[in-house]
Amino acid sequence: MRMITASHVMYAIVTVVVILVMLGRKGVVIPTLIGTFLIGWMYSGNAIGGFKTVYNANLTAAKELFTIFLIITFMVALLASLRDMGADRRMIKPIQKWIVNGHIAFAVLAVVTFVISLFFWPTPAVPLLGALLMPAAIRAGLPPMGAAMAVALAGQGMALSSDYIMQVAPMLSAKGAGVATSAVANKAMILSLITGVISLGGAYLMVRKGIRKPALGSAPADVVAMPTQEPAMSEGFAEAAMTVETIAPADEKWSKLFAALVPLSMLAVMVVMIISKFGSGLGSFEGGDGAAFIGGVAVILLILSCTVFTKIRALDKINDHLTEGFVFAFKAMGPVIPIAGFFFLGNADFSGSILSVAEGAKAPAFLSDIVMSIQSVIPSNEFFTAFGLLLMGIIAGLEGSGFSGLPLTGSLSGALAPTVGMDPSTLAAIGQMGSVWSGGGTLIAWSSLVAVAGFAGVSAIDLARKNFLPVMAGLVISTIFAILVW
Repeated sequence: MRMITASHVMYAIVTVVVILVMLGRKGVVIPTLIGTFLIGWMYSGNAIGGFKTVYNANLTAAKELFTIFLIITFMVALLASLRDMGADRRMIKPIQKWIVNGHIAFAVLAVVTFVISLFFWPTPAVPLLGALLMPAAIRAGLPPMGAAMAVALAGQGMALSSDYIMQVAPMLSAKGAGVATSAVANKAMILSLITGVISLGGAYLMVRKGIRKPALGSAPADVVAMPTQEPAMSEGFAEAAMTVETIAPADEKWSKLFAALVPLSMLAVMVVMIISKFGSGLGSFEGGDGAAFIGGVAVILLILSCTVFTKIRALDKINDHLTEGFVFAFKAMGPVIPIAGFFFLGNADFSGSILSVAEGAKAPAFLSDIVMSIQSVIPSNEFFTAFGLLLMGIIAGLEGSGFSGLPLTGSLSGALAPTVGMDPSTLAAIGQMGSVWSGGGTLIAWSSLVAVAGFAGVSAIDLARKNFLPVMAGLVISTIFAILVW
């Protein structure tokens, strides 16, 4: 039996409070900050220790997660520089020619959204897709609800839940579970594809009867203009994507060049990362190395695009793009730091530095100790544990971001895995599926799903309701697959 102290009890109480607050669809930053302070106070025996703990927890989380902020910053900055020269819209326009009817439109929307969202995340990508591809799909006969479902399920669901290229989500899950990022990323990719294919297939079956012939397809230009429903972070991208800019003939060649160069560069990045997994001598791109690789490529492309388009003004213009990227990154991920700090406190790998434990002394593992102490009352059943983590992830996602719950599901995965004999990375990937598919923008209307609904001209609540059955079917089947295969 593990030694359970007052600090352990407080950690358990705060964890339960966090879960209850998530169920109430509220933010959990304040409960985690207060909980971190109280645990530090109780562990050290004085309030000064509590003040130091709450600061150290956030500092530790920031150090561990700053690579996430950088990769988001560079990718958003690159997209902003492409937007200035019109290369972002030029990349998408050729795809419009493929949309000849509603059935093909659904497939094209899903595939293009998935690929772009893998590299740039759905939030900055959706306005671009919403301004250029969704109207074309609706003109081809695809119902607006069908277009919205295709974009949401492929982008906010399938691409974001795996996050295989930028690896923000797998890194958050892996840190909490105490496993390698690559282990979670590889399994999350497979589970996301299973969930995505099933949910997209279900969505297509739901809307196929409403698909009209292109000649009869409604194509109101204003169907994409519902700015009152768009999140503030998307407005800049939406305005730029929907504004027809006049590019000087001298600069048009650069727009065309980067419209081809950036997709080819990203394709090359993906090919190199895949080949490296087969021992090609190209080096390893596991975990943070993969993010560093794509981030470095994005930086060079950013410098080149700014330089050729704005010439000497690039020295100042790049500052604007990087600032835009950092603002986006901190708005998207800022609340995750205190939440991660609290759950890092429950992990022995981080608790020593957070609690200022003396060198050589054993650091406490609050969450693991609690789970081990109640092991006798936890059913040692893989199905129970896996679906429990899936449900916990879905609950955590109710907060509306999708990523805030990953430190929780990751930490629980690391603590519960030994009790049922499962790989922590498998449980972490399952929890990640639940959290991101729920809060990332497919199942709840108060998430980034609002932006997709706004561009399609449909109700966000109706869209979430339509997504529910296909997504839940996909999550259940992918979880069963994970249990049986891994």
